[in-house]
Amino acid sequence: MGENIQEQAFTREDFQRFSAALKEETALLKRWILQGGLSEEPLRVGYEVEAWLVDDAARPAPMNGPLLQTMNDAHAVPELAQFNLELNGPPEWLQGHPFTAMQRSLDVLWGRCSAVGEQLGVHPLMIGILPSAREEDFRLENMSRLPRYRALNEQVLELRNRIPLDVEIEGPDDAIRLQHGDVMLEAAATSLQLHLQVTAANAARYYNAAQVLSAATVAVAANSPFLFGHALWQETRIPLFEQAVAVDPVTGARGPGALKRVSFGSGYGRDGLYQLFVENRQHYPVLLPVCYDDAPEGLHHLRLHNGTIWRWNRPLVDFNEDGLCHLRLEHRVMAAGPTIVDMVANAVFFHGAVHALALREQPIEAALRFAAAERNFYRGARDGIDAELEWLGGGHVPLRALLLESLIPKARWGLEQLGLPADEFQPYLDIVEERVRVGRTGAAWQRAWVHRHGPDFAALVHAYRERQTAGRPVHEWSL
Repeated sequence: MGENIQEQAFTREDFQRFSAALKEETALLKRWILQGGLSEEPLRVGYEVEAWLVDDAARPAPMNGPLLQTMNDAHAVPELAQFNLELNGPPEWLQGHPFTAMQRSLDVLWGRCSAVGEQLGVHPLMIGILPSAREEDFRLENMSRLPRYRALNEQVLELRNRIPLDVEIEGPDDAIRLQHGDVMLEAAATSLQLHLQVTAANAARYYNAAQVLSAATVAVAANSPFLFGHALWQETRIPLFEQAVAVDPVTGARGPGALKRVSFGSGYGRDGLYQLFVENRQHYPVLLPVCYDDAPEGLHHLRLHNGTIWRWNRPLVDFNEDGLCHLRLEHRVMAAGPTIVDMVANAVFFHGAVHALALREQPIEAALRFAAAERNFYRGARDGIDAELEWLGGGHVPLRALLLESLIPKARWGLEQLGLPADEFQPYLDIVEERVRVGRTGAAWQRAWVHRHGPDFAALVHAYRERQTAGRPVHEWSL
């Protein structure tokens, strides 16, 4: 959510004050978008990686407090559960060698995190859903000690009339149905989140390109096939997260046109993405009405509210070092792991392909209906690279063929158009291409390992961590 709030209980007046400030700041953002008040800098990229902490028995280790205190690094911060943390990279201009810099910064940060973890007897792990995690691990006692998480949990339950959250996920061969009394199941889903700074003029083109591309990126980075012993989607993190913080009330009304808190969105972007912030204000109840006395130009209320709405492609507003407001696109669909080089390869593929699709002469949204892009996304999450998608101009295509014959070459062309040298992106695109050719994503490797060795999920985590530490890309992993 981006704000270190302190309050955990709120009054009716808090909600009224917050709503009034949110309305004012949304109108201010509109003026900035229409009148050229936002940054016009070139494209800039960044990342966030969420990770697990596990003990020697491959079980979740609720130790992020001691680890982060020892690290004392602003780029490493807590996540919802004490057995999760988040690593943030510095922004890089999308020119020269941004991906080399991305890998270098993540190597250094991950190395430090791992070294401190070893001192404390825990091991950081990059994986979408930890196969050895059990539902009883996700109890409030394991929530990180930050008031904003307690407040978020309380407000979600309040909107649900205190009725537990239902999780129902059906895979091709297995299904899970359970109830959970709080939002802690969100902590079971960890991701690689890619950031792309855009301008008001090109924001909608990039946002819509990212929406269309999401079916491919969620599939090619799939790394979450198991949840509590059940083999579900290739990227089970997607339906799990959508249901883990569902605020839709089971009884009673919440107001007209309410939308899911975690979703693919309601449509393509337009107007510098301003309409998404209007949608935020009109269709999403305020969860954390923390009121600020600062001037509206800080957009504190708008940013806090936006941080409690988790579109899989999320618009962000933030401020540059010079204090000028900018727009960012946050691409949230990819799982964490399996290795650092795999994640950087995923970032290279995304940034190249999204740039190529954004530069199309015919806007991508004119070539594929939003409903089709949405269906594609969930097919990609469920079936991985073996999915079949509806594609531009109608008709269905196998995703593997689409990646090899169209999207990976488009990513290469997009990076060339950005002026990046071939040695900066080609080795990474080769990794993505080989992963698709051999059919071995992180999810596919996990399923294959269990097929060969049986459902010993602790042993699976040990084998996974050993290969992650070795650092070779997942398509080269042995069983």
